[in-house]
Order: sequence, then C-alpha cells, then structure tokens
Amino acid sequence: MELNEIKEIIDMLRDSDISELSIEKEGVKFTIKKERYSHAVSAQPVLQPAPSVVKEAEIPAPAAEADQGFIKVTSPIVGIFYTASSPEAPPFVQAGSRVEKGQVLCIVEAMKLMNEIESDCNGIVKKILPGNGQPVEYGETLFIIEPLS
Repeated sequence: MELNEIKEIIDMLRDSDISELSIEKEGVKFTIKKERYSHAVSAQPVLQPAPSVVKEAEIPAPAAEADQGFIKVTSPIVGIFYTASSPEAPPFVQAGSRVEKGQVLCIVEAMKLMNEIESDCNGIVKKILPGNGQPVEYGETLFIIEPLS
C-alpha cells in the first residue's frame, strides 16, 4: 500500500462519520481512528511508541511549579507545536495571559491535521515550554498554568 493511498483514505475519513477503520492489503494491516483532542478531530494510524532508553541521570527533576499547585497542560499527541493559527496571526496566549476553561492555548499539528489544545481550567499562563514550530512528544508539558478559584 502506497503512502498516497493512506493519505487519501485519511482525507476521506476526515469528513465522514466513521470513527475507526481497519485495512489489510498486500500483507500490511493498519487501523485508522478518529480521536477527539479538544475541538479538533483527527484520523491517525495507531502506532505504538518505540521503546526508549533513558539513563536515570537524564530524567529531569519534578518542576517546582508542580509542587506549588500549578497545572501542567500536556500534548495528547506527537506533532509540531504552534502558538498561533497562522504565521501572521497573533499567538493564542502568552506568559501572563489569563485563560478560561476551554480556551484554545495552541495547535499541535500531526499528519497535516491541526489539533487545538484547550485549557482545562481558569487560570494564568505561567510558562510556555516549547518554542513555536518545535516538535513535541506525547505527554510532554506544553504549558504551566496557575489555576484561579
């Protein structure tokens, strides 16, 4: 199965009501699922992450922010982190911005699909960790937010 065939299938699924599709062709079997990340719907092949070897000394110490009751917003997918909807648009938020629950904080692009990442709480953005256009991993902390009561 060619890559362009897979891309065509993903494009067709994007506008359909189908949430999962398994295909086996020429000895290759794969599954495509639509998952909901915030408000964005994406269709992506389900891949298992490659095992990684990390030495104990390389594991960063827990951030002081976590001890202070701050909330970490993490990436639900592997992709490219964008602070705005386009290069000409202003960033969704900046350090010090007040955010509401459900407000878009950034976009993580995966397989040409733009996935909006939303705030889980009302609060103030303390830190934006990745740089604009930087690759991010699943579970990587994107924002540190100080929750407001």
